[in-house]
Amino acid sequence: MTDLAPFSPGLVKKAETIRLLILDVDGVLSDNKLIYGDDGMEYKAFFTRDGHGMVMLQKSGIEIGIITGRNSPLTSKRMQDLKVKHLYQGVPDKLPTFLKLVESLGLHFSEIAYVGDDILDLPILTRVGLAACPADADAEVKPRVDYISQFNGGQGCVREICELILKAQGLWQAHMDFYLRETV
Repeated sequence: MTDLAPFSPGLVKKAETIRLLILDVDGVLSDNKLIYGDDGMEYKAFFTRDGHGMVMLQKSGIEIGIITGRNSPLTSKRMQDLKVKHLYQGVPDKLPTFLKLVESLGLHFSEIAYVGDDILDLPILTRVGLAACPADADAEVKPRVDYISQFNGGQGCVREICELILKAQGLWQAHMDFYLRETV
């Protein structure tokens, strides 16, 4: 079933052209909490369904990029596990990195979706073809995006956007057919 009813026709039209999904990390792929243990180690949780959505997009030929203001070995490890090729960390001013990535891939802004949650994401959110944020994004971000997810950061917002893109492009059913295949 490729139900696009929750999404406006205009949003679905934007999702039809996406060839690259760029994500922030803290507040988008994680719940925006940084946890430090007594040992000084940093801990954060990633929602596995978000990761699987990213895998399905990549299997369908849609690239994933990460641009985040922080440097984190945990983020490096997670993106390595997900085979994300475009990872940029420690980038407090994200726009120059975004512009270089777009140019290197030969894409138009209309072919890019971005999910961000805070004001440092606004320079990208206001330029891309499909701008989205988690339900718990900053109040300055929400009025400036095309879609506010039903889910908070680190709790399914990325998966929702991945499914929107896959369904809008008619790619979702192939994934469902794979998982629902009959065994012989």
